[in-house]
Amino acid sequence: MKIRMLLLVSVTGVLFTTGYAAAEDAQQAKMKTCNAEAKQKALKGADRESFMKTCLSAGGETTAAKPMTAQQMKMKTCNADATAKGLKGTDRKAFMKTCLSAK
Repeated sequence: MKIRMLLLVSVTGVLFTTGYAAAEDAQQAKMKTCNAEAKQKALKGADRESFMKTCLSAGGETTAAKPMTAQQMKMKTCNADATAKGLKGTDRKAFMKTCLSAK
């Protein structure tokens, strides 16, 4: 019984450590990519800090690395059109519904 428990604890520890190491490698790769982009864009000071925060946050992908989907582009266009028309409240909601459902 003690041997099984010891084996279980050992295996769990190895799996946890392996998963942690993989996550750490992924974070290091993300940091390297973000640093390279910031350097390429010649960002310094607050601009670099803001870029790095955005780049390393959830998803961590910049707009250059991850293009917008068709739905995201449509949403952006419809949103810009509604803003240009000065729509607010229920009028904006109705416009957005119509705009987003149009093919």
